[in-house]
Amino acid sequence: MSKQIIGNDNLAPAVVVPGLVFASGQVGQGDIATATTQSLTALKEVLELSGSSLEKVVKFNIYLKDMDDMLAMNDTFVSLLPAGPKPARTCIQAGKLPGGENARIEIEAIAQI
Repeated sequence: MSKQIIGNDNLAPAVVVPGLVFASGQVGQGDIATATTQSLTALKEVLELSGSSLEKVVKFNIYLKDMDDMLAMNDTFVSLLPAGPKPARTCIQAGKLPGGENARIEIEAIAQI
């Protein structure tokens, strides 16, 4: 099976295999609405570089610094997703996220190409 690494200096990489892209987690900083927007915007960019899109995501994994941010994150997250059926997702609290003290969220995805 062939695999290709996609990314740039500003994005965590994605791995592309036939038919699927596995996008590494993208971190967001600031208040939870801003952080969610940053993370999902970066994820959208790496998916598009990989030949996919948010519309083709089948699974999101969301890591929060604080689970008390879940409801506010969800409001922003859902508003940024394309219309239609939403993908499967998991959301957990992580003890420490990459990106320093201000990192509030990390979102990764698996998508069809």
